[in-house]
Amino acid sequence: MAMIALGAAPPDWTIERWLGLGGGTPPRLDALRGQVVAIEVFQMLCPGCVLHALPQAVRLHASGEAAVIGLHSVFEHHEAMGEAALAAFLHEFRIPFPVGVDAREPGERLPLTFRAWGLRGTPTLLLLDRWGRVRHLHFGPLEDLALGLMVGRLAAERFPPPAIALGGSGVAEGR
Repeated sequence: MAMIALGAAPPDWTIERWLGLGGGTPPRLDALRGQVVAIEVFQMLCPGCVLHALPQAVRLHASGEAAVIGLHSVFEHHEAMGEAALAAFLHEFRIPFPVGVDAREPGERLPLTFRAWGLRGTPTLLLLDRWGRVRHLHFGPLEDLALGLMVGRLAAERFPPPAIALGGSGVAEGR
């Protein structure tokens, strides 16, 4: 399972169902081009997700600096994190952005998008630039100031940087 490549557009997600659309249409990665996109990959029973990543995603959404999408990728305790429990969780925690439920194949532990993107766990944050390319991939907690700087830089870009300029791994490790 290869990790998603920095500087490339991620493979499309495979979503079982969307929650929190408020009557709108489900978001598509190609339709989000033109804006900075933050994809927060989480599980509702993940302490780091509940205590840090999701509140941070809510703050980012409120700032209006990026389109925020949640991806509920369950790879453990599948029976405890069904649609009804997730819907109640999103309501109680006042999650204001759309959340896609990552689809699973029967008998497989890892969901489809999680596997296709080569993710390691939750919380994971992906930041896409205006051209739909993965520019930052972070597993674990991320300081608000660091996230703000990353999003601000992406929002200020008017032309796509050459792929060579991305340099380095771009992957920040959690603590």
